[in-house]
Amino acid sequence: MNNVIFTILIGIGATALMDLWSLLRKQLLGLPITNWSIVGRWIAHMSHGQFYHESIATSAPVRAEAFIGWVAHYLIGIAYGAMLIMIYGETWINNPAIGQAVLVGIVTVVAPFFIMQPGMGAGIAASRTPNPNSARVHSLINHGVFGLGLYVSGLAINLGFTI
Repeated sequence: MNNVIFTILIGIGATALMDLWSLLRKQLLGLPITNWSIVGRWIAHMSHGQFYHESIATSAPVRAEAFIGWVAHYLIGIAYGAMLIMIYGETWINNPAIGQAVLVGIVTVVAPFFIMQPGMGAGIAASRTPNPNSARVHSLINHGVFGLGLYVSGLAINLGFTI
């Protein structure tokens, strides 16, 4: 299989698993699912030169913000999948390793902690939220689940194409 297609598929698969986890934790723990419309709003405002908001929730809504947010979510997942492949290469593609995938997943939490959350007004590592430590733990868990999704997706692709 082409490495680019493999990378796209593991990124999509890992992101989908993260979304399934979000639905499951809502059912089990009553935690809200991520509002990708707000992320889309933040991204859309960037086209007008606004990268920081005191509170993205109170910023002006943008047409198609939900669509923008969901597309960005999956494209970022694909980019993180590409990061895994750039680091571990063909060896990982042929023999996915859970530790490497989960490590990459957890490391990706740097982006929301230091780019997305501050830009949307939540502060560095959710420091301006009502319960920063809880938000941080949940971000780490979500990104760990994403890493697990990279592994499961890589394994599934290999099993599906070697039978």
